[in-house]
Amino acid sequence: MNKKTGSANFSGRLWKLFASVRLTVVLLLSLAVTSVIGTIIPQNKRPDEYLNEYGEFLYNILSAFDIFDMYHSWWFQFLLLMLTTNIVVCSINRFSALWKILSVKNPSFNVSKFRNLSDKEEFTDSRSPEDLKRIYVPIVSRSYGYKRIEETDNGLCIFAEKGRWTRVGVYVIHFSVILLLIGGLIGSIFGFKGFVNIPEGKTVNSIRLYNTGEAQKLNFKIRCDDFNIKFYDSGMPSEYRSTLTILEQGNPVLTKDIIVNAPLRYRGINIFQSNYGTLPPKKITLNFKSVSTSAGYTKKASVGKQLDLPEDMGQLLIKGYRNSFDFGGYNLGETFMGILTPNNGNPVHVIMPLRFPQFDRMRKGNLVISVEDYDHSYYTGLQVTRDPGVLVVYSGFVIIIIGCFITFFMSHQRLCVEISKSGKSSRIMVAGTANKNKLGMQTRIKKIVKSLSKC
Repeated sequence: MNKKTGSANFSGRLWKLFASVRLTVVLLLSLAVTSVIGTIIPQNKRPDEYLNEYGEFLYNILSAFDIFDMYHSWWFQFLLLMLTTNIVVCSINRFSALWKILSVKNPSFNVSKFRNLSDKEEFTDSRSPEDLKRIYVPIVSRSYGYKRIEETDNGLCIFAEKGRWTRVGVYVIHFSVILLLIGGLIGSIFGFKGFVNIPEGKTVNSIRLYNTGEAQKLNFKIRCDDFNIKFYDSGMPSEYRSTLTILEQGNPVLTKDIIVNAPLRYRGINIFQSNYGTLPPKKITLNFKSVSTSAGYTKKASVGKQLDLPEDMGQLLIKGYRNSFDFGGYNLGETFMGILTPNNGNPVHVIMPLRFPQFDRMRKGNLVISVEDYDHSYYTGLQVTRDPGVLVVYSGFVIIIIGCFITFFMSHQRLCVEISKSGKSSRIMVAGTANKNKLGMQTRIKKIVKSLSKC
């Protein structure tokens, strides 16, 4: 066997493989199973979240197969590419038979086939076939685009046809599925999904990808001008809103307030309000009350800096802040921590929960210290996505609706009205066929008979 023959045989086997409906079933089942896995295992979370949930050993195995971002994995893209190729080859392989039907200019009609139909309708009329021909042809023409009249031994036949093109409905659906798959591939290969936290007043030009944690540089900058949050009476957030500005070469080009489910869209990139958080406070207002003199004092302090205490009692260093602080099994809530150093004594730890201003009394020192207020500074958490294939996917959805309408609600119909002389009157037979919706065609035949018999 020479190389050309071997190559031709291989190409033939490959074509036969991709033209197989069995391959279609296998690919669809594979995609269905992987989609179930992608639903069970949340996608595109941060690596540390997966490590905490699955442990290092299982995390390494699942990560090796790209299970945490399977819709961007090479093997999922390969399945989509295989299914796309399979549908294209199947469509090409079967289109030649359809083209023979679509391309014929003068379709052939066999009156005997219509006569043998069980659901044909017959009636008689006193007029001659020629008179009925002049009456029936315009009626048939109103409903059917193609008509032809053929003479018979005992009269004539009016053949009509419409909707031949509706046979392409299944190919329209095939094309829409191909668009959906191509759109998915484009989004999978060239799209991304990441996150970024921006403090109020700050600007960023990159995000972190969910699947890898790597930085993804943007072609513009995002600035958080303002962040506002509203709370229910229970303390739960009712709405949080970010005012974002897009900067190009340092110049603002777009400003928009975003909330959950109302994103900012710019140059094919979607910016969603995802979450929020508080930044560690830098400035706080402290209240001091002298145990011996009952005098009260208020002073401003900065986190990480020494503060001179009233009445020359030493110095206080604010060490840090926690959103919640556990003390004896009880959550004190927002709490500041510091170190008090008396002029003549050893340093002691000071705990200052916001909800309990008198908490420091338990220390039994010369001063009772509490926090009056602090600067509330938030950051906005944004989800940033790009899917360049979304327009292709939307086009596929529109076309699949059109294809389904053609396929399920329209049909290729063929009609035969035979007028034959029967003594001094004429016998009329009306019969028709349709490639889909046979019951609907029977109803249509009855309506045509009713129209013809009244003329």
